[in-house]
Amino acid sequence: MDAQLIYNPTAGPRDVTAELKRLRAFFKDEGWAIELSRTEGPGDAARMAKQAALEERDAVIVAGGDGTVNEVVNGLVRTETALGVLPVGTGNLWAKQLHVPTYTLANPSRLRDAARGLIRAKVRAIDVGEVDGHAFLCWASAGLDAQVTTEMEPRNRTTKRLGALPYLIAAVTVAQDFQGVSTTITVDGEPVGGRTLLVVVNNIQQYGGLVEVAPRAKLDDGLLDVFVFKGLGFGYVVRHLVRVLSRRYLEDPKIVHRQARRVEIEAEESLPVQVDGDPLGATPVVIRVVPRALRILAPPTMPTELLTDRPE
Repeated sequence: MDAQLIYNPTAGPRDVTAELKRLRAFFKDEGWAIELSRTEGPGDAARMAKQAALEERDAVIVAGGDGTVNEVVNGLVRTETALGVLPVGTGNLWAKQLHVPTYTLANPSRLRDAARGLIRAKVRAIDVGEVDGHAFLCWASAGLDAQVTTEMEPRNRTTKRLGALPYLIAAVTVAQDFQGVSTTITVDGEPVGGRTLLVVVNNIQQYGGLVEVAPRAKLDDGLLDVFVFKGLGFGYVVRHLVRVLSRRYLEDPKIVHRQARRVEIEAEESLPVQVDGDPLGATPVVIRVVPRALRILAPPTMPTELLTDRPE
């Protein structure tokens, strides 16, 4: 493979530049041509990925968090250059969905394990979602969790070292005062109305790296999984959380689940929106699927049930 390795030095709990230089040598020993590029600020990863695609490189490997991965996706979507991930961020949602070994301070060797997976990977075409033209790989949402994301991001490295704890504290704080908003969500032409706390549109099976909300979702079926959590306030937030954790959420009339190609979200009061863990404006928005618009390096750890076209 002729690949570019894009590294975000601000991602995750610590700088892994030294490890990545060793990995570059490891890739070269396996016959790969690797160019290491370091981002300096927002937008750099998308620009570098787009340039790599124009140069017809086989792959772009991202060493960063979910925000950096999202930038690279937006640079690679609708091109022939494949996405690979070396997870060194805090959440690493995409890597967790693919069961890629995730770098931690206690387990730095996992980064080399992830690199071995990329060397053995197969190229697969998968869907992406788009929010008003901005691509996402994992999920987009409007409402409660987007409000938490807006208040939390960007985080400094000290906060990142605390893992999910600051997010959990912020979620409880925001949820106590967050009230349901009158919304109209149009799912493939069919309206879903009422007071809404949260709308989640998933491209993957997991949500937030914590729970598997869409266990039958496929990455290449041309569909997104849409969840509408209705309610008025904190009591409903707790109710929905308990239902999701107990896997009884699809039995709840206050939780609507659909599979769709296009979702329009309008709200009486503007709701914040996030994609792949980063804020992205506010409602109204249109979310749609772009079938098989992204090529990925699918490692051997990737569950076969994520694809309709099973790896050989």
